[in-house]
Amino acid sequence: MPTTALGSAEPMIECKALTKRFGHFIAVDHVSFSIAKGSIFGFLGPNGSGKSTMIRMLCGILGPTEGSATIAGIDVTSQTGELKYIIGYMSQKFSLYDELTTLENLLFTGGSMVCAERT
Repeated sequence: MPTTALGSAEPMIECKALTKRFGHFIAVDHVSFSIAKGSIFGFLGPNGSGKSTMIRMLCGILGPTEGSATIAGIDVTSQTGELKYIIGYMSQKFSLYDELTTLENLLFTGGSMVCAERT
């Protein structure tokens, strides 16, 4: 197996023909890429180009219609529980409670995630 630019034989993120359809609408169409560990990577594009859908699939929030993806060797469709321990996701429309401090908001949100995992 060829090594990546940073010398790792295994990519940190790998997508193969990842696709998401909503009925007849194709939001993400057979996207493939590989990202080396330690790289900085971003999605750029106009509204409606599939950036958020792609991120949601990579986070295990939304299942792909076709294709596969792994993050650190973890399958984003079949190992979503394990995936939650190594990645984080903050929506663009994330809401904080104004009456709480920043620390209180973090503790509240983090505590909610821990409680959800335990139930």
